[in-house]
Amino acid sequence: MCGIAGFYQHSMPTGRAEERLALMASRLGHRGPDAHGTLLRGDVGLAHARLAIVGIADGAQPMCTPENDLAISFNGEIFNHIELRETLTERGHRFRTQSDTEVLLHLYREKGLDCLDDLNGDFAFALHDRPNDRLVIARDRMGVRPLYYTWHEGTFHFASEIGALLALPGIDATIDPVALDQIFTLWFPLPPRTAFRGIYELPPGHLMILRDGAATVRRWWQLSYPDLNDAPPAANLGAQVEELKALLAEATRIRLRADVPVGSYLSGGLDSSLVSALAAQNVTQGLRTFSLAFESEEHDERNWQKAMVDSLGVASETVECSTGDIARYMPEVMEHVQTPVLRTAPVPLYLLAKHVRERGMKVVLTGEGADEIFAGYDIFREARVRRFCSRQPQSSRRPKLFQRLYPYLPGLKQQTPDYLARFFAFGREGTDEPLFSHRPRIRSTAAAKIFFSAELKAELGDYDAAADLAAQLPEDFRRWHPLHQAQYLETSFLLPGYILSSQGDRVMMANGVEGRFPFLDPRVIDFATALPPEAKLRGLKEKYILKQAAAGLVPNAIINRPKQPYRAPDAEAFSTAAYLDTTLSTQQIRNVGLFNAQAVEKLTAKVRQKQATGFRDNAAFVGVLSTQLLHAAPSQNSSTPSHKSEGSPK
Repeated sequence: MCGIAGFYQHSMPTGRAEERLALMASRLGHRGPDAHGTLLRGDVGLAHARLAIVGIADGAQPMCTPENDLAISFNGEIFNHIELRETLTERGHRFRTQSDTEVLLHLYREKGLDCLDDLNGDFAFALHDRPNDRLVIARDRMGVRPLYYTWHEGTFHFASEIGALLALPGIDATIDPVALDQIFTLWFPLPPRTAFRGIYELPPGHLMILRDGAATVRRWWQLSYPDLNDAPPAANLGAQVEELKALLAEATRIRLRADVPVGSYLSGGLDSSLVSALAAQNVTQGLRTFSLAFESEEHDERNWQKAMVDSLGVASETVECSTGDIARYMPEVMEHVQTPVLRTAPVPLYLLAKHVRERGMKVVLTGEGADEIFAGYDIFREARVRRFCSRQPQSSRRPKLFQRLYPYLPGLKQQTPDYLARFFAFGREGTDEPLFSHRPRIRSTAAAKIFFSAELKAELGDYDAAADLAAQLPEDFRRWHPLHQAQYLETSFLLPGYILSSQGDRVMMANGVEGRFPFLDPRVIDFATALPPEAKLRGLKEKYILKQAAAGLVPNAIINRPKQPYRAPDAEAFSTAAYLDTTLSTQQIRNVGLFNAQAVEKLTAKVRQKQATGFRDNAAFVGVLSTQLLHAAPSQNSSTPSHKSEGSPK
């Protein structure tokens, strides 16, 4: 795991080009504290900041083939590199190192761009192919590892993080108003947009080819589900459970491959508990687990964590995150996340990764991805109830089903059927509307845009972020089962756009910690997408088949516990934060120009008085604060940005 950067078709003097590579690599030092390397090859420059995990002794980068025809800067892991190496050796390839990076170089020589299909891993890389006179950059299927780019002074620049691009002289760190609107509607910017104008993201499962000054982007992998009319007959569930157990065991086993110890996050939920249980079967020296705890009972899961630790008999460490910690570390976290967020959830995960690294660990397994691919989120059950209620919109009994969905939200139990019907908005849209499953979330999130400034609203005009999202859906989307449509939206957009980035890669790699995700193994994903909907969501029982697979590995109390999503204290954490007086001052809000200063002043007063309790106020406050913090320190080397009107992404 590392950080990569570089450029293509530059016309800089050699000394200046080398300085620029070194500058970008230095801005990625937290991702790769073990070594830095740079390489100039004509008009192509590659930089690398290394976190040594596999092939520690001989895996330095950028790496070239002996013939010097191929060179690569690689971020990530190829978990099946041993099997690929054996196959390539049988075909006559000879290796000089034990690194998975060299395997990728040989595989590219063998198969060209088709090599991507053979990779089981999380990666982003830039490969200079001298014989074909091209630079290839590519990103893994699910978007675990990031890759950003910009055109600056006629030169194409790329990097693992936006901060390495903002550090370039002359780059103006200006918030993109459309991206901000997308975040305040969907929780994430729609690729290729990022929070900053002129800086773009290579979408997950895509590659870019640069040749002769032109760039071509194309998708190399696509998440897909069976056509509703062509769905196979229901298979034997018992056989599918056994197949799933075998796939997860293998996915976990190969993600333990490292030349350093591998630990595991343990939240107390089903997903991380199952991953930890499978890992413990393979870690002969004893698995180390790491957990988060909170002061508030509403957010704390330490009793469940202890139950799993006792069941496994493994070493465990817990980081308790206070509300004061969230306020204290929020500015530091925003320097790494580098996009506005609507929740403080990245902050505790940053502190957990910080603790992991301080304890001498570089790699942890986590349970991310299970809720998306096995239908574990409340939004999937909620959509099913909304469809059920829409058949009888006048019913006074059916809306009460919503109260069963959210036992951790006691306020819902006190609401009338009429309120529930209005809040969850069933009957408002047709059930065949492509974003039906996500409309309540979109509406409740977009309510926070009441704090946008008049100038920002005028600039946005009639822009509709939800319509923009709908326009990016694949052609066969409407032919899928409604559950699969909802899963696609969560897995293809929110997962890479927020969970794997703001709550994953950025906060982990800010501390030089690599996260690995067994549930995102391509074979597990293929298995899950082919399952009939009822194997994942049976009635209102989420992750049905996964719970069957966990039997005997995870205590029944954890398997059957009510779903409790990971959350952290939001606005309440900032009631005494001194920096609000400057970051959210009326003058600073007006200087930035994105938000209504008077409205933010009232909201901040509510936070100070601990009266910001609703979803809208919490999301709006964290969204405004995180955006203002980005303006205060968008990178370690760029000046405070301003709000300007410029062009849309290429």
